[in-house]
Amino acid sequence: MFIKDELMVVIRCLAYNHEPYIRQCLDGFVMQKTNFRFEAIVHDDASTDGTASIIREYAEKYPDIIKPIYETENQYSKRDGSLSRIMNAHMHGRYIAICEGDDYWTDPYKLQKQVDFMEANPEYSMCYTNIDRYNQKTKVFDEWILSDSNVITVDDLMIFNRVHTLTVLLRKELLLEYSVKKPQVLENLPMGDYPMWLWMSLQGPIYHFKDKMGVYRVLENSASHIKDKFKKYKFFLAGYNLRLYFNKEYKLGYYDLWFRRLKFVVVSCIKNGWYKEMLNDILRWK
Repeated sequence: MFIKDELMVVIRCLAYNHEPYIRQCLDGFVMQKTNFRFEAIVHDDASTDGTASIIREYAEKYPDIIKPIYETENQYSKRDGSLSRIMNAHMHGRYIAICEGDDYWTDPYKLQKQVDFMEANPEYSMCYTNIDRYNQKTKVFDEWILSDSNVITVDDLMIFNRVHTLTVLLRKELLLEYSVKKPQVLENLPMGDYPMWLWMSLQGPIYHFKDKMGVYRVLENSASHIKDKFKKYKFFLAGYNLRLYFNKEYKLGYYDLWFRRLKFVVVSCIKNGWYKEMLNDILRWK
């Protein structure tokens, strides 16, 4: 049940040098039609372009929705948890939605649909939706569906990450609990969201809306779209190491996971001539 004037949803938006894209992102927030109160914490991480100026413009025009944070020193590069601590201090809603400054929402009822579902189904830890993918270089849209199922469990996520971060809505208390319990071994992984989805799926199932409610912007050399072959190899290896950690820590029973990781390392390294790295990566998985 909604309580009058209660802040129901806080949107968590990180922006850094997103001047060409941030307007579209913020437009997706302010167009939301809801029967509850929501706000967007838009964090500019000391951008060197015009991102902060655009955020300031929207904050002045929509002061009840856009709540900006302007950094003078880049927090992400510190890798000391400061960025999460800053954002968590502003997460006051019952639910947290996530969308970074280079992506955007397309459904004006996205938040309403997701909150209605989560209120009616308290056993679910979070939910997300389908999206379109937009390649910034080729200017081409394509559909990006990673699952046909409405219910996503830890078993699904142990195969691969099928959650679209820009569409996620999750329970605030679980996000804050994860932030407290998150082990150090997960801090420096190249994928910040995947371990959180795995942890969330252990707290309760994840609901997948099949409606497309947002657009993921594919940018060259982003964390998950890497040109350099060796960096790409390391990114996928980190995914195997993450799954091995969860398998061991939560006794999930995936007995072939080590073999699959070993096969990936050997095939990738022999194919590219990375023999010294192969030796190291066969033995090291944390």
